[in-house]
Amino acid sequence: MHVDHEQLYQPWGTVTPTFWGLEHETSPTRSEARIPQVLRGRLTEIAATAARGRLPDAAWMAYQLDTEVTGEYGPEHLNTVHIREVRAHLAYLAGDHATSLGWYLHTARLRATIQGPGHPDTEEATRRVYSLWRTVPDADAPALGAEVLGAVTDIHGPEAAVVRRTRKRLQALAASREARSIT
Repeated sequence: MHVDHEQLYQPWGTVTPTFWGLEHETSPTRSEARIPQVLRGRLTEIAATAARGRLPDAAWMAYQLDTEVTGEYGPEHLNTVHIREVRAHLAYLAGDHATSLGWYLHTARLRATIQGPGHPDTEEATRRVYSLWRTVPDADAPALGAEVLGAVTDIHGPEAAVVRRTRKRLQALAASREARSIT
């Protein structure tokens, strides 16, 4: 059995009250910590709804909030990014990895545009994308991996560590698929 010693990150990062916007974070790298109070209140409601197991309701609330936040701040604003990361997390909780991965890819690209590719939040976002992709069933992983590879290459360049790891994983998946087809 092959043991992969590469560090894995939870696909959703660390889900803390700060993730939901419920608590002020003091880290200077987390610029979205200054979420407006109105947005915090709505995120509190979404978190409570999700915690009660009402994920479709929480997803609908997040969709409505996303529409409002995007209308108020525009599509390239950290408040918009934050609510879309919440939507990605909710999709993950619902077991919809493809949708969750799509949202996380989208928010990683937005972070790269807003904050720059070398910003710690952007790097964390691409780690989340890669780690979430690692949890996708092998049957779906190659197609989704091609999307991941394209996004992380666009953000970090062709020789970045996350790009090399993604390529290596795609090659391993292809080799595994080939080995199964031979036997």
